[in-house]
Amino acid sequence: MTLDRPESLARSAMTICVNCEQCRELMEDAPCQYFPRLFNLADRAKAGGKPVSGLDLAELIDLCNACGQCPCRPVQSDIRRAKDAFVERDGLPLASRFIENVQLVGRVCGTFPSLVNAVMRSPRLGKLARRLVGVHADRKMPSFPRDRLGRWIARRGLDRPKQTEGRKVTYFVGCTARYMFPDVAKATIEVLERNGISVYVPEQKCCGMPTYLEGDKPFTLDLVSANLPVLQQCVEDGYDIVTACPTCSFMFKSVLARDAQFSPAFRDRIRALGVDLEGDTGAIAKQLAAEVSAPSGRTSSVAREFLAPWVVNYNLGLHAETDRGDVGYFAAWDAHQRIKVAAHVFELGEYLGVLHREGGLHLPPMVTSEKLSYFPPCHLREQNMGRPWLDLLNEAPKADVSPVGQPMDCCGLGGIMGFKKDFHAASLAMGRGLIDRVGEAAPDRIVTECLACRLQFMQMQEKPVSHPVELLAEAYRAEKVRFPLSEIGQERGSP
Repeated sequence: MTLDRPESLARSAMTICVNCEQCRELMEDAPCQYFPRLFNLADRAKAGGKPVSGLDLAELIDLCNACGQCPCRPVQSDIRRAKDAFVERDGLPLASRFIENVQLVGRVCGTFPSLVNAVMRSPRLGKLARRLVGVHADRKMPSFPRDRLGRWIARRGLDRPKQTEGRKVTYFVGCTARYMFPDVAKATIEVLERNGISVYVPEQKCCGMPTYLEGDKPFTLDLVSANLPVLQQCVEDGYDIVTACPTCSFMFKSVLARDAQFSPAFRDRIRALGVDLEGDTGAIAKQLAAEVSAPSGRTSSVAREFLAPWVVNYNLGLHAETDRGDVGYFAAWDAHQRIKVAAHVFELGEYLGVLHREGGLHLPPMVTSEKLSYFPPCHLREQNMGRPWLDLLNEAPKADVSPVGQPMDCCGLGGIMGFKKDFHAASLAMGRGLIDRVGEAAPDRIVTECLACRLQFMQMQEKPVSHPVELLAEAYRAEKVRFPLSEIGQERGSP
């Protein structure tokens, strides 16, 4: 890689936006750090001021937190490539290396939870400890649980696949639920099991979003190369893959398979089908759908993106003049398998919504009488599924829930970015508008499926915060007469 390559990539991404300028107005109300800075730099240079330097470009690229709000996927990809190139050339600070490894942080803190929690609660020691690992001194940290979720899962036999004829789910837990909020994971398993679904929790690593965000491409590829074969096999074995973390589902559905539909291998498959099916694009799309479908027959909200007739037309060569090929982040992996996994990863609310439409989900009356404000996180936007949890909660009897925030609102945490010393103030500024709107709504409780948003809400205001699955699990527990299942796991003979 040449020394000017990162700057060239960053400048190319910037040029596309400057020549378009649609996002100058489109992102005006969004709490985005990247676009205002981009147009500020461009306007300064255009007015004859200081030219945009390599340092300006590096700092600009570092402001993007991959929230998925901007409408141009090619620009998103260009920003990531520039970020990767800067990190490859200049490296990552040691503190960032530590923070991005969420799994390592979780394991270390989870090994000595009492000690870590005591240190973090100490005003003096807590601030010192945070500074030592590169976290801002004022960033609040959650308490780490005493009982590791992995042990809880193993005691109940959920780490082994079961032979079953009914519905079955592979549960991808995600790091935040595993190490910080295990009650969310337990509630997820309980809700699935109370609806007759067998749950399997295989060995898994971080989804890769934190390292992807940091520009640590080798680490990201290592994580995905560990997870992808496991998820592929689960799909082949008839499992639907479910995660209660919208960031994990965003990673596997929207990032993993990005541009896979333009790969040479996928194109060859479409052209072979075109010969067999006499160019009938509708029939080809149906055949492709059958090939990527698991035995369950379900496909997630992004499946249509890879299987639509226009994709077939494109790959048959009808739009060859605009061919860009597979330039996605994971282009080195088999495109068909990436599509197959992406088409069978469901965010939990999306999956329960599918079950509800199939008549396979019981929605009990909500136990809480609290006024609830629901916030939809950023990473729902590119998954083409709307706001499934809001829909479910609105259909549940006795629920008092309303959405809060404007369409472009963001909590501002940006994954691990909000924990960094240099980004902490910007993180709070990004979330201020949303927090003000939550205050105006005056709920008793905030509800969001994003645990990163939950951390930010805990940082910036005092209202309690819950994942919607926790409310649903609580409602099931109150309805034991109708659902007389024994306590979760006891039917397996666990202690």
